[in-house]
Amino acid sequence: MKLQIHSIHFDADKKLLEFIQKKLTKLETFFDRIIDGEVFLRLEKGDFTRENKVVEVKINLPGHSLFVKEQSISFESATDIALDRLVAQIKKYKEKLIKH
Repeated sequence: MKLQIHSIHFDADKKLLEFIQKKLTKLETFFDRIIDGEVFLRLEKGDFTRENKVVEVKINLPGHSLFVKEQSISFESATDIALDRLVAQIKKYKEKLIKH
């Protein structure tokens, strides 16, 4: 899967980018027709809690796209939560395909 990762207003290190790529590549085990995806990494400003890391993931499927936005203490934990939510969305999407 072709994945574009954008870090907004900061430079993400190579280790974080590889972690996100590795995690989101696992989506192909649930649905093999994923076209591509985009990931946006942000630091929320004005939020005085420790959960200021935001991960937004958009996955493009044939004729459909899935989107998840997660906020957590670290980018890694936000990516894990986003992955779980995307897996659930993909399973729901596949059920709809089978019914039609």
